[in-house]
Amino acid sequence: MAEQILILDFGSQYTQLIARRVRELNVYCEIHPFNKIPEITPEIKGVIFSGSPCSVKDEGSPDLDIDQFRGKLPLLAVCYGAQLMAQKYGGAVTPSEIREYGRANLNYIDTHVNLFKEITHGSQVWMSHGDTIKDLPKGFDVIASTPSVKVAAYKVQGEETYGIQFHPEVTHSLEGKNLLRNFVVQTCGCSQDWTSDVFIDISIEELKNKIGDDKVVMGLSGGVDSSVAATLIHRAIGDNLTCVFVDNGLLRKDEFQEVLDSYQHMGLNVIGVDAKQKFYDALAGLSDPEEKRKAIGRAFIEVFDDEAHKLEGVKWLGQGTIYPDVIESVSVNGPSATIKSHHNVGGLPDFMKLKVVEPLNTLFKDGVREVGRALEIPENIVGRHPFPGPGLAIRILGDITPEKVRTLQEVDHIFIQGLKDHGLYDQVWQAGAILLPISSVGVMGDERTYEKVVALRAVASVDGMTADWVHLPYEFLGKISNDIINKVKGVNRVVYDISSKPPATIEWE
Repeated sequence: MAEQILILDFGSQYTQLIARRVRELNVYCEIHPFNKIPEITPEIKGVIFSGSPCSVKDEGSPDLDIDQFRGKLPLLAVCYGAQLMAQKYGGAVTPSEIREYGRANLNYIDTHVNLFKEITHGSQVWMSHGDTIKDLPKGFDVIASTPSVKVAAYKVQGEETYGIQFHPEVTHSLEGKNLLRNFVVQTCGCSQDWTSDVFIDISIEELKNKIGDDKVVMGLSGGVDSSVAATLIHRAIGDNLTCVFVDNGLLRKDEFQEVLDSYQHMGLNVIGVDAKQKFYDALAGLSDPEEKRKAIGRAFIEVFDDEAHKLEGVKWLGQGTIYPDVIESVSVNGPSATIKSHHNVGGLPDFMKLKVVEPLNTLFKDGVREVGRALEIPENIVGRHPFPGPGLAIRILGDITPEKVRTLQEVDHIFIQGLKDHGLYDQVWQAGAILLPISSVGVMGDERTYEKVVALRAVASVDGMTADWVHLPYEFLGKISNDIINKVKGVNRVVYDISSKPPATIEWE
């Protein structure tokens, strides 16, 4: 088993970002809720406490026994974690006299301690906390300050135990990655050997041992996650893997045949299933987003069950679940509020009688892409924008009809192909078009029209947890709008979505 860093989550919005930064150092790490700590094995080389939206002064705020780590493993406590440790050992944590949020500069650094080796005087960091550490416990030393925060960082005497009141994982902390490297590599002694090639070798060996001579059925979507997962499973068990690619009537224009062709060139055993009518029937009359997602999920399961019964000896279902899906389904205080259903988390109905295999459930999206490139999967699949599991059903606001799908497919095709033709596709993390349930007045020729409105959405992101709208050139947007209105019957108005996540989600439903 690979050496690892254990990250204990107190509920911070930045916890996944800590893990991604550690992974970027080629060091394996896992996130666990603070109240569900795994067994501490020799592979665990250090521990990081995350921040939290809570205050240590709140009744019922996250708490744990820190003595199980102090002096036994290197420990880095971030923000809330640093305040919790200071308070538990006799320090004073009080509400901040001034709001400590945003950029700050370290005007004092003790560069003799490992954590701040080669960090420059005046280094910019990102603060985000309502409390502050007023007084440190005995045996705790200040090792960094800002003009307004005396205890920006501290170290426990005689231990590799640190607390910092800023967030090194966010890009606004300009030397944050160096600080994390100092902790993970210099202090914890991690060897930085967790690479894509190592992951592939370990995964294939584990899949061979787990699956043996059993057969696996797997649904493909055309996206990077399911494609990389299928390729790994295929490398392990060969033709004992059968893949199913379902045309649910909600794919992009011509996508069914194009994706099938791509998979066959990759040597995968793929069955294409035309189930458009089944999905349209399941969605008939449904407008609520969650109802649409659930109807699509049920229909997928029925199609998979039918296909699995046609195959002999199938015992496993392969899935492209990735690490954020897993983390989001296990929050620090039980299941988090449902923003939208994950189509590939939550298990299978009992009647399917299949065990689940998820070879990517420890990877973030960027890690999946790296593994895909190491497996030499074609770039048109590895670099493909994320596409929602329910497809165009959640980009058509309101009920679903084949006519609406065809309209949106044409709009989406013009937009996505335009991004590719103008060299903009790879500058965008995800893009798509949304068919709105409203009509607007327009003029074509000398006639009044009353036709549909479509919205275009293009965002920049790293992992989809946060996203900002992309400032596409006005000339490009003007051309695309003109092409859509002239070429797509029934559309007479195009708008561009300039909302960021949060507060808006990437998809409209």
